[in-house]
Amino acid sequence: MQLKSAWKVLLLGLVALQHLELAAGSRILAAFFFPGKSHFMMTNAMVRELVKRGHEVTFLTPFSLAKENLGDNYKEILIPQYDFWPTLLKMTQAKSVLAMTNVSTLTFIRMCYVMGLESTEFAFEQPEVLNLIDAKDKVGKYDLLLAEQFFNEGALFLGHLYQIPIVTIATFGFANYLSPLVGVMTPWSHVPHGWKPYTPHMTLLERIDSVYTCALEDIVRTIWHYPQQDALLQKHFAHKFDSVPSIKQLERNISAFLLNTYMPLEAPRPVSFNMIQVGGLHIQKPKALPTDMQKFLDESKHGVIYFSLGSQVRSADLPPEKLKIFLDVFGSLKQRILWKFEDEKLPNLPANVMVKSWMPQNDILAHPNVKVFIAHGGLFGTQEAVYHGVPVLGMPVYADQYLNIKKGQAAGFALGVDYRTVTEQELRHSLTELLENPKYMDNMKRASKIFRNRPLDAMDEAMFWIDYVIEHRGAPHLVSPGLDLPWYQFYLLDIIGLALAPILLPILGLRLLCRKRKSSAVKSAKTKVKRN
Repeated sequence: MQLKSAWKVLLLGLVALQHLELAAGSRILAAFFFPGKSHFMMTNAMVRELVKRGHEVTFLTPFSLAKENLGDNYKEILIPQYDFWPTLLKMTQAKSVLAMTNVSTLTFIRMCYVMGLESTEFAFEQPEVLNLIDAKDKVGKYDLLLAEQFFNEGALFLGHLYQIPIVTIATFGFANYLSPLVGVMTPWSHVPHGWKPYTPHMTLLERIDSVYTCALEDIVRTIWHYPQQDALLQKHFAHKFDSVPSIKQLERNISAFLLNTYMPLEAPRPVSFNMIQVGGLHIQKPKALPTDMQKFLDESKHGVIYFSLGSQVRSADLPPEKLKIFLDVFGSLKQRILWKFEDEKLPNLPANVMVKSWMPQNDILAHPNVKVFIAHGGLFGTQEAVYHGVPVLGMPVYADQYLNIKKGQAAGFALGVDYRTVTEQELRHSLTELLENPKYMDNMKRASKIFRNRPLDAMDEAMFWIDYVIEHRGAPHLVSPGLDLPWYQFYLLDIIGLALAPILLPILGLRLLCRKRKSSAVKSAKTKVKRN
């Protein structure tokens, strides 16, 4: 069996190498407008790998990679960062990201669409973007457009101008609104909305809530978002070009979708050939830790708890009374605690706690002495925890974080607490349960094995399909024929109508006949009364 597996890996490697040789040296335009730092963990990793494999990459980005000296094959077009915080805080009435826990799912969806529209318009006003749009001799300059699938559909206009196929990156993984883009029907019966904390086994009330949210987002996307993005393109480019395609026309040029997800973090659901799951491609081999952290971890006899709320949520924004709870519980444990905390001069710090304003998360989670990860449940951090096999204590704040922690609880490798209501007793019990009950580590090891066990490494998978789309000039054979059907044919409404016609038409005819006879009877009665 081991020999057979080795041959399989070797064969897959040779296939990937063949495609690499065929597509190496391709010219790729990567255009990303929205300045979400976590999004660029995946994007930047892919850009580095594309350059490393011999592609020429022109990267339109708000976050520079210039200091990494990627070489002559890398060209950077740096644009200003769109400041989304005023819109976010205005629409949510939150004073910090941590306060967004109280924001409803519908408000958050609306906020994302508004920020997507604003960031797209902001990008189209930048000279660097306009230079790309106004450039002469566009055709033949690039072989592929790499763009993000995050409410910035206007960026797809670059693919139209340069007449190149498009591969998009969905850093959040699956989303129900992707279904009409790929020609599949997502069953809302067991696939909850991506920002609802529901597992596939929903109760009746959960299904009602999820279906309502999915349907409402579809309506908002159809009657508001698409027209707004279309109007944006018309506003900026109708005077420059004879015709400007609609967003729906531009989306038809997407050849493949790279989705930041993989089993077991995603339950089975209908997919098309061009939906490629590459979750975890940002995870690299662990590098050497700073000396003080390495010593802190190595010398921990009872293990280490790693605490980080990610790049957007600040631990320093926790209420003072909650900080005291964490410090009191941490100080009473025999384990050591590594805490990503923005103020390194945190007072009353127990001797077993180390705080740093920045920590190399992937490298820390890879250390064998790390036993628990206290996290906000972001997708990237969850993937890293699963990859390295570290049980999670989740404190979700917004969006998909609730769902990610819920999935972890259902799989038996995570527990969840609410930072707003957590007590000292609840926090101590949750940490003790994760540290001392072996089922959580066992379940996490099982999940880690599934997450790692793939035909190709996540990055190799992404590179394969990018090369594949370039080699096959857009690979139209990957795209579902369902996209060519009118909506009423796609949902079989014409067939349903024909099937119901033999039943409904006689009923309708009978009703009309009864109405006619009733009308005649009334008329006859009136005539009789008149005669009398």
